[in-house]
Amino acid sequence: MREIKKILIANRGEIACRIMWTCKEMGIKTVAVHSEADREALHVRFADEAICIGPAPSAESYLNIPAIISAAEITNADAVHPGYGFLAESATFAKICEDCNIKFIGPRPDVIAMMGDKVEARRTMTAAGVPILPGSPDPIDSADEAKKLALEIGFPLIIKAAAGGGGRGMRIVREESELAGNLELAQTEALNAFKNGAVYIERYIERPRHIEIQVLADEHGNVIHLGERECTIQRRHQKLLEEAPSPAISKELREEMGAVAVKACREIGYSSAGTFEFLLDEDDSFYFMEMNTRIQVEHPVTEMVTLADIVRNQIYVATGINTDYQQSDVQITGHSIECRINAEDPVKFTPSPGRITAFNIPGGPGVRVDTAAYPGYLVPPYYDSMIAKLIVHARTRELAIARMQRALEMMVVEGIKTTIPLHRKIMADENFQKGNFSTKFMEEFEYEI
Repeated sequence: MREIKKILIANRGEIACRIMWTCKEMGIKTVAVHSEADREALHVRFADEAICIGPAPSAESYLNIPAIISAAEITNADAVHPGYGFLAESATFAKICEDCNIKFIGPRPDVIAMMGDKVEARRTMTAAGVPILPGSPDPIDSADEAKKLALEIGFPLIIKAAAGGGGRGMRIVREESELAGNLELAQTEALNAFKNGAVYIERYIERPRHIEIQVLADEHGNVIHLGERECTIQRRHQKLLEEAPSPAISKELREEMGAVAVKACREIGYSSAGTFEFLLDEDDSFYFMEMNTRIQVEHPVTEMVTLADIVRNQIYVATGINTDYQQSDVQITGHSIECRINAEDPVKFTPSPGRITAFNIPGGPGVRVDTAAYPGYLVPPYYDSMIAKLIVHARTRELAIARMQRALEMMVVEGIKTTIPLHRKIMADENFQKGNFSTKFMEEFEYEI
């Protein structure tokens, strides 16, 4: 077993604070790294040690691998937890940590690289028996090649970046005349976003649900899943809210999807927490989209319905312990919903950085808030706009919606614009309340704020 006494958290904001919660409960010391813009951040205040690693821009701070490794060595950190975003899915960073005898809290570098290349991930999942949508086996090099494949796959189809996600480098094509232009746009956008212009194509499902399966695996081949999360409510492929369990998933379908994910983990030798993302069509057929080799933004809803501490499990796995995970130990109780509270105009979705003049966190039964914001906090313009995650848990989905409505009414954020009014409108929507929605929800959702 590896001894982990001190963890450097290579991240910022609410996820850095979230990781610290568990470290403090486990008696593990923490090191915060921060940019010059984050000197007054809560993760800096709550850590046992803190080191500035560069100017505000991410490329010069939170993506600065030499600075982060130096901080870990200076503070004698045993391990690095990358959180999500930034370097969390960088195989290069994981390998450098390994070479420097610093434990990277996540899967092996080769597994991160395998799943990070979406084309290679499709090949690997196919070999593991995971259902995937018909698509290109390799990156598309030319419009002629794309046209030939498109005629085999059929329209509509979707072009995706091989090296990325989050909606960047992604284009929907409904007819042949749109193909060449969208291919060029997707390649350019992928190159700008990920420094890799490779793209692939696959069949496009018009009205799917976005369902993901949370897995936990150790280094000894023990693998379990913690059920599913419903992540269908999105705008431009960016998730707005999540819930667990999904109102569309039966117990039988959960077991089937979970078994597929567990088998795939074993096939690729996966260890740590991870997430399989699937598209679910209207006849309950599901298809692999991608695997995220890190903790997810929406992990709290799974924690609420299973009582698992996913960060704690990541750390346990990193020590090399044999967890003896058993699927029968996983029990899903009640229903949980998470709203992502972003510093954005809730209509235009433009960023709203600035100083928070008033900040009230709701409480009461079944309410959890993951945040690094506070009254007087200056929301910087350099990073992701999410300032808090509001999570509720209740016995039923109906009660969870009512609890979220109450919590949203009592959450006060002044000085900047936030997405709270939008979330209140979604909670009151009849189709949402009935669980009757697809990824088209926001396109069809009519609201005035």
